Amino acid sequence: MEHENYTFSSDFILLGLFSSSQTSQVFFSFIFFIFIMTITENALMILLIHSESRLHTPMYFLLSHLSFMDILHISNIVPKMIADYLSGSRTISFAGCGLQIFLSLTLLGGECLLLAAMSYDRYVAICHPLRYPVLMRDNTSSLLAAGAWLVGILNSIVHTSFALHFPFCHSRAIDHFFCEVPAMLKLSCVDTSHYERGVYVSGIIFLLIPFSVISISYVQILLTVFQMQSSGARQKSLSTCSFHMVVVIMYYGPFIFTYMRPRSYHTPGQDKFLAIFYTILTPTLNPIIYSFRNKDVLAAMKNIIQNTFLNKK
Repeated sequence: MEHENYTFSSDFILLGLFSSSQTSQVFFSFIFFIFIMTITENALMILLIHSESRLHTPMYFLLSHLSFMDILHISNIVPKMIADYLSGSRTISFAGCGLQIFLSLTLLGGECLLLAAMSYDRYVAICHPLRYPVLMRDNTSSLLAAGAWLVGILNSIVHTSFALHFPFCHSRAIDHFFCEVPAMLKLSCVDTSHYERGVYVSGIIFLLIPFSVISISYVQILLTVFQMQSSGARQKSLSTCSFHMVVVIMYYGPFIFTYMRPRSYHTPGQDKFLAIFYTILTPTLNPIIYSFRNKDVLAAMKNIIQNTFLNKK
């Protein structure tokens, strides 16, 4: 078949997560609630960080970027799912699918690098507190955040261009709830093995290396914590590290399993289940684990609430 005979501009069909069953209605309500909760949590986090001077530190600066990425990421996926469920239409245009891939890869890749930068910040703060003002100056955190965005965007441009360049000559029904590269590759009728090797390389850069950096940072943090004299400080640090690592594993684990397996090992049900973790659940948990359990954030919230009531009076 000639290359010109392939159709590049036809709409795709997202088979999604929901059907018309009663169980799907409950699941739809749960996803809708999670979406509203995620937007509210992360928007509140950004507001707190920018309005409270006590939160104008490198750690919270990076957290504000994480919250912004989480808002964009879940907004890139869930509103389309909700609209499709309510309207009964599951089509998505070629351009719309490309935009979903581009935003998803930008934010997923950027967040991987940002989480590694945040773990480095915690490592310096706990293991080298006297050098923290030098190693984590304001311009350092700005460069780390800008680097995460820039590298994520560049990586996404390359992968989006390649993923949409392949001819799709079979069914255009994507068995997923959003346009994701592994699901798209299943529709291609040409050999994509060379491109998949490029995906593995990106997986090493954006997944394995950042995850290794995070793991090493937290191991060093734990070794430092165990040397602390105060049992209370030890217990608090261990609790914080444990929660952080649970969220990191929930994010990186399914992400690695999805993007670093050969195409032949992918099953639609498994891919959709794994994608829920790094596209919907972790954006909801991030502000709770990284921020709202922190006494500085709670104090900032209390301060804003008190100021609001005083201004009304």
